[in-house]
Amino acid sequence: MTTDATTPCPVGRALDLVGDRWSLLIVREAFDGVRRFSDFQRRLGMSRSMLSQRLQALLEADVLAQQPLGEGRSYQEYVLTERGRALFPLVVALRQWGEAFLFAPGEPRSVLQADSDGQPLAPMQPRDQRGQVVEGADTRVMKPLSP
Repeated sequence: MTTDATTPCPVGRALDLVGDRWSLLIVREAFDGVRRFSDFQRRLGMSRSMLSQRLQALLEADVLAQQPLGEGRSYQEYVLTERGRALFPLVVALRQWGEAFLFAPGEPRSVLQADSDGQPLAPMQPRDQRGQVVEGADTRVMKPLSP
């Protein structure tokens, strides 16, 4: 199911773009430094046709861009655009949710660490304009008025 492009719901529109498993995993791999088609395919285990479709959609959505792999080379690499890099908090939030709820205590898992200190990232917490942590019960959606 897709969301109408005129919907006022940012979540629905975002999910239409990057809400399927493969698109988010491609974005995750791009954050991890993967740039080449063959490397995405090897790390994700996707079929060539599925990977081609998802990469094309991410290119069209300006989440990824293609650039030459090197001077005078015909190969292209995929890089995150500004729009793609802005997905980092989403990837971190999904990772932290998975760490908290989908692994048994002591079960091995990958860890996302900050290069600055080698420590795992602090849990993400939504904050209001004053910097106070807010929960879902502390918020409300303000829908635009219909003309």
